[in-house]
Amino acid sequence: MQRIEYIDRRTGKREEEKIYGRWALSLLYGETVFSRLFSFFFLPLLVRVPWFSRMYGLLQKNPSSQKKIAPFIAAFAIDPTEFVEKNFASFNDFFIRKLKKESRPIDPDPKRLVFPADGRYLAFQNIQNSDGFYVKGQRFCLLSLLGEKALAERFEQGSMLVARLCPTDYHRFHFPSKGVPKKARPVEGLLFSVNPVALRQRLSILWENKRTVTEIHTDDFGSLLYIEVGATCVGSIHQTYLPETTVEKGSEKGFFSFGGSCVILLFEPGCIQFDADLIHHSKRGLETMAFFGSSFGAKIEKKNQ
Repeated sequence: MQRIEYIDRRTGKREEEKIYGRWALSLLYGETVFSRLFSFFFLPLLVRVPWFSRMYGLLQKNPSSQKKIAPFIAAFAIDPTEFVEKNFASFNDFFIRKLKKESRPIDPDPKRLVFPADGRYLAFQNIQNSDGFYVKGQRFCLLSLLGEKALAERFEQGSMLVARLCPTDYHRFHFPSKGVPKKARPVEGLLFSVNPVALRQRLSILWENKRTVTEIHTDDFGSLLYIEVGATCVGSIHQTYLPETTVEKGSEKGFFSFGGSCVILLFEPGCIQFDADLIHHSKRGLETMAFFGSSFGAKIEKKNQ
């Protein structure tokens, strides 16, 4: 299977991702004849029939799954000192764990936005220039992602941040700034993997998969769209915030149940400026690994006329 590499923002170094479930991804998205035949017959069933992901999710909630936690922590070098709780009743309880506030400090500058989750990020200052960000020749379709023509037209010249969450990541997601969010709008869809191996074959996964869309009004960054995208074995996207009330920067918006997943932020034109390193790496097709709470962009100050 293809190597997946990213830039660790803490060190600036290029790293190879350790993949959870590599054998399954190789089977479904590999280049061998056997993989292609297997994916041809099995993949349509896997992504179209929700009971598979629901059943897998139930297995992760079973108390017997608790025995997987310690080996998982060791294999992927996860720091347990960050956890709020030390004992978990099941693997899914561990997966949706909360972290101590001090482990993810929130950038206090009100003119700067913070990453909404632990993940691997791509940033595009102008969505129009985002085609082919996983593989050249594949076009990104904002209308299909949002499902509303008027909304797509508002953001088509705006900016986009894409966060890919691996199964090994902290899987709660947060607000990037202070604002007032509307109620999340669910969009039914399939459950393809959002791993780059899959996205390189089929970018449309991002707008074919089950997702939710939330519009958030902010004083400093205009209106933004917050999209959560589900994936294989992610049976549920859970919202924990209260709509139509003011939320603070860094406060929790919700969490994903077991599996990989994706968060996309869309900003109106001329509202934010992404940090230069994110843009540089994204142009090279490299994701940047960053933690929730650190900053990724700033408000564009309007010049006096």
